[in-house]
Amino acid sequence: MGKEGNGVSRSRFEMFTNSDEAVINKKLPKELLLRTFSQNCRNIELLSLNGCTKITDSTCNSLSKFCPKLKHLDLSSCTSITNLSLKALSEGCPLLEQLNISWCDQVTKDGIQALVRSCPGLKGLFLKGCTQLEDEALKHIGAHCPELVTLNLQTCSQITDEGLITICRGCHRLQSLCVSGCANITDAILHALGQNCPRLRILEVARCSQLTDVGFTTLARNCHELEKMDLEECVQSLSHCELITDDGIRHLGSGPCAHDRLEVIELDNCPLITDASLEHLKSCHSLDRIELYDCQQITRAGIKRLRTHLPNIKVHAYFAPVTPPPSVGGSRQRFCRCCVLL
Repeated sequence: MGKEGNGVSRSRFEMFTNSDEAVINKKLPKELLLRTFSQNCRNIELLSLNGCTKITDSTCNSLSKFCPKLKHLDLSSCTSITNLSLKALSEGCPLLEQLNISWCDQVTKDGIQALVRSCPGLKGLFLKGCTQLEDEALKHIGAHCPELVTLNLQTCSQITDEGLITICRGCHRLQSLCVSGCANITDAILHALGQNCPRLRILEVARCSQLTDVGFTTLARNCHELEKMDLEECVQSLSHCELITDDGIRHLGSGPCAHDRLEVIELDNCPLITDASLEHLKSCHSLDRIELYDCQQITRAGIKRLRTHLPNIKVHAYFAPVTPPPSVGGSRQRFCRCCVLL
């Protein structure tokens, strides 16, 4: 057997080469490796298992037993885990601050209740795609998570105003809320956020079609730290908002925050706005990007004038080709400028 300079035999040394490590990983189930891991890494504070679809409740049980210092855990898309995982984590990981169980659609209110009662320091909770969650789960969060800063409930379609209002009343430090795809919510949520969550910075409410200007007015009057709102397909409230006119953009552009803080504005499918709207935005010096798809009254000349004031702005616009006149003689036209083949 050959010897290395430090006296360790070559065969023993090579047991730990990358190629052999790969063989070990292939031979042993990933969940068994993680349990070996949890027993020997008891000081671990941050762990991501995102997309490890074969992870089961047994892994979370091991983490609970051996990793009491765990603060950040990402189990997104670990679709095999159930309420038992959350109950185990609640028993052994009381320092948990951030948990991502997005797309873990077996989780219900019982698991959430166990978790939040024993982990009062939770600051970030990501529940995107947890489709079994109802208002009762949100009530537990509102009652036990006073430190909560970030909450993602995207596509949790069963939740309503009732549960979210409880969140607003119990989580006054909330800075980021995503409820996109939660079609049951109304202006009552915007009123509750305005009255209870003055630190709100990010609000995502795409496809929440019951929200109106009345609710957003209350929100804007009280949440002065707002930096980002996603209102896509909020048809009553910018993109796909067919009743917005140049006058509305004038008010937006002259607002106290617009000159220095407005960075992005999306006005897709707003057919009533004209080049006058671009004139109203030319003093918004922080404006980095503007979306103008299918705004048929916006012209290239208007965009050019805007760029003389904001030379670095990114403008995304689409100008439909002019449809050619009907062909003479009534014969069927085969080609036009905007279509490949008729």
